[in-house]
Parts: sequence; structure tokens; C-alpha cells
Amino acid sequence: MPIFIIGEIGINHNGDLSIARDLIDVAKDAGCDAVKFQKRTIDLVYKQDFLDGPRESPWGTTQREQKEGLEFGQMEYREIDAYCKQGKIEWFASSWDIESQKFLRQFNLNYNKVASAMLVHEDLIKEIASEKKHTFISTGMSTLTEIDKAVEIFNDADCPFELMHCVSTYPMADEDANLNGIKTLRERYECNVGYSGHEVGLAISYAAAALGITSLERHITLDRAMYGSDQAASVEPNGLRQLVGAVRKIEAAMGDGVIDVIEKEVPVAQSLRAHVPFIASQR
Repeated sequence: MPIFIIGEIGINHNGDLSIARDLIDVAKDAGCDAVKFQKRTIDLVYKQDFLDGPRESPWGTTQREQKEGLEFGQMEYREIDAYCKQGKIEWFASSWDIESQKFLRQFNLNYNKVASAMLVHEDLIKEIASEKKHTFISTGMSTLTEIDKAVEIFNDADCPFELMHCVSTYPMADEDANLNGIKTLRERYECNVGYSGHEVGLAISYAAAALGITSLERHITLDRAMYGSDQAASVEPNGLRQLVGAVRKIEAAMGDGVIDVIEKEVPVAQSLRAHVPFIASQR
């Protein structure tokens, strides 16, 4: 199966539905299979004293105003749902609390996502697993023991899933990628493993594609200079087109691993080895 490529919009829309639509268009044009958002119930995810704290943003001077400014609600997600259906591209979201997961059910999405930060939220992942939808589980900032527990929950619920190797720094330094962790996860859990990247550039994602990942997720943006904590670790439109195109070439280039003379090599061998007695006698 081809690598399932996800354009992670997250909160890079900055609370603006027109930016969200533009990012959906960018992902569709580049050849992504899906786009992903993030859904939070602000008062459940953040403590009151944190929300009352200071933070300068385009929406005001408190943390609450910034968080609420970035959050889409019923109207926006209905628009996103309709727009993605019209554009024939999948969409889904990572929920950060149980109420958000219940909110997403109204859209009958085909996929779920467990964000790295939520992998240890057992009540939430039990709720997600109960839906029995194919779920992408990111493993950033998690120990093997914590991943063991999440995998156990999904197996017990008979919910299909794949893990996504991830390092949760924004942006991630290349030397922290630990791509061999993809093999570790695949061997330990005997499941498909993808890669969720937060690096600057594309080389690490190319390498992950060559390691046999089944899914690839990268944050996307219209401009890395835009406001937002995820923008610096995101891929701009031209880079996304380059990424998807290169990943598809890498997939085709990997082959089946069988060593033999391919048909296209036969005339080349006959020409270049014509002076070799054994080869010449076989002509």
C-alpha cells in the first residue's frame, strides 16, 4: 500500500477559516491523502490560572484569548467537512479531551489520531479506541512502557491502529530524529509504523520513507513566518509538493528486493559484455 500522507494543519489556520481552506487546497494540490486538525475544549485542557495568565497575541493579552482565538467550533468544522468532501480529500483531527472526541463523531470521519501529548491520557485513548476506526498513534515524548499501555488498550478494543515514530520538539534537530526507532517500534509491536516529523527541511522525511513507513505526517503552512508556535516546524506549499513527489518516487524505487537481471538490462548486458566469451555465447 502507498504511504498515507497527511498534511497536518493543526492550528496553523490561526482561527481563520479562509486560511484553513487555503491549506486544504495546498494539501490536495500536493497530493496528500488527508489533512488533520486539532480539537480542544479549552476549559478542560487548560487550568483556570493558566488561562488567566498573560500572553500577547492577535486576539488579546491573555492565554485564554489566544487559545480561544485559535479554536474552531461547530460552524467552522461543518465548513471544513463540506469543503473536504467537495475537494475529495479526507480530514480528521486529534482530540485533546473526551468532549472534543465526542464532538468529532458527528462528522463520521474515517480516521482518528492520538497526539503524542495525549498518549498517556488513558481515558481519552479508551474513548478513541471504542470507535474502532483506524487510528494513528504518535509516540513522541513517550517511554516504551507508556506505548505498551496504549497498544494494549487498542488491541483489547480490537481497534485498528498504526504507531507513528515522533520526536516532540518544534522544530526538531536532525540529530534527534532517531529514525531507527521506526524499526524498533515495528519489531516490538508487530504493527505498521509511520513517521510524524517536526524537522526543518525534507531530508529526514525522505529517509523515513525509505525505511518502509506506512504513513507520513508533516505540519503544513502558507508561510513559515506566520504567527504560531508550529509554523517554524511546518512545510510551505512548494516544499509540500516536492515532499509528496519525492516520497512517491522513493516508494517506486524501493522495489521488491529480489536480485536478478531485469528485462531492461538484457540489451545493455549484451552490448557491454559482447567481448566476454561466456556472454557472447549466450547471445
